[in-house]
Amino acid sequence: MSVGWGYVVVMIGGGIGSGLRHGANRAGLALFGPDFPAGTLFVNVVGCALIGVFAGWFAFRGETTTAELRLFLATGICGGFTTFSAFSLDVVLLWQRGDHLLCAGYTVASFVGAVLGLMAGLALMRNLLAA
Repeated sequence: MSVGWGYVVVMIGGGIGSGLRHGANRAGLALFGPDFPAGTLFVNVVGCALIGVFAGWFAFRGETTTAELRLFLATGICGGFTTFSAFSLDVVLLWQRGDHLLCAGYTVASFVGAVLGLMAGLALMRNLLAA
């Protein structure tokens, strides 16, 4: 597989996953209203379950899958559906390898860094646009 083809496969899968995420968010809004992010909760849980199924299949039956299929399903569809699935897989793999301290550090740094990054982006735009 050429490097360029890998990007195409990921983009196609990512488009499908993003469309599914949008549908889940709309359904969550329709069912639960705007006060609870039910769609996000749904895609995070389902996306993590899906990447677990895919990772398990690749680990135990990987010889039957191609690199293109792995990219399409895990990086593309799951990544487009929710990046939380990739984060969760990274955490579990670090833990299973016995890198418990690194796993804890990665988890805390990811969560705190993401929230602080979002706060910084909001503050930047608030300051730029309110001026």
